Amino acid sequence: MFGYVRYDLPNLYIKDFMLYKAMYCGLCKGIACSCGHKARIGLSYDVAFLSALLHNIAGADIRVKKQHCFEHCFVKQPMAVADDLTKELGALNVVLTYFKLTDDIADGDKGRGKRLWFKKGFKRAKKKYPELVRIVGEHMKTQAHTEKQKVSSPEIAADPTADMMKELSVYFLKEKATEYTNGLFYALGKWIYLIDALDDYEKDKKKKAYNPFLLTYGSESKEKLLQEHGKDISFLFDTAFYDMRENLAKIPFSFNRDLTDNIILRGIPMETMRVFKGEKRNKMKKRIK
Repeated sequence: MFGYVRYDLPNLYIKDFMLYKAMYCGLCKGIACSCGHKARIGLSYDVAFLSALLHNIAGADIRVKKQHCFEHCFVKQPMAVADDLTKELGALNVVLTYFKLTDDIADGDKGRGKRLWFKKGFKRAKKKYPELVRIVGEHMKTQAHTEKQKVSSPEIAADPTADMMKELSVYFLKEKATEYTNGLFYALGKWIYLIDALDDYEKDKKKKAYNPFLLTYGSESKEKLLQEHGKDISFLFDTAFYDMRENLAKIPFSFNRDLTDNIILRGIPMETMRVFKGEKRNKMKKRIK
């Protein structure tokens, strides 16, 4: 899932940019608390987004205070205090990274050395949050089985990841979970799987690896794929966008929702368009200079 959930910076308020940066730093602190300092190398903006979204829906107040960290040794920076939810999301960050590297290794990619950085942190997460590890592990196993079955339908292929995101939302939100939060997270999971598959189309074709778009359409390149079947593929993504918008509108938020609305309603469609156009990914800015 890593790397695709992004904000639309030109339309992001400065207050929300600073909040996102503070939550990103807070997640880093949360990883250290739950899984150790080495595991912080896998810090993800995607999980920082989940932190902002889940805190808001759950009504968990975010306290920001100036703190030091290994990157900011001399000048304190505004960082979200690592509460229990942040620590558990830090563990999720580590678990997702560990399983992603395990999946890469199974696909024949390099990753054994990288995975060693997360082995101890993964063990700590498994001990502290066994149910969290079970959810991710079972759905990742189902995802791997689905791909081994050579399922050609992109929608069906995306179901295990979509189901994982839905179950994770129930796990974190508990009594605050509703049919609308289930629908939002399911659509997010489906989009994450589909955008990753589309972005990796040519790489998977070259490696002869599984890709539902490749099995369904078999075009010689992503450019050709979108020329010949762009309307069908756009419909898949438009359906996911519609489900996100409809469910998001029905979810009560405890605080200002500008940040998460920017990411879901603007950043995600923008990132989709980037992949459709085949443009390179720009680095996310960490601070305003």
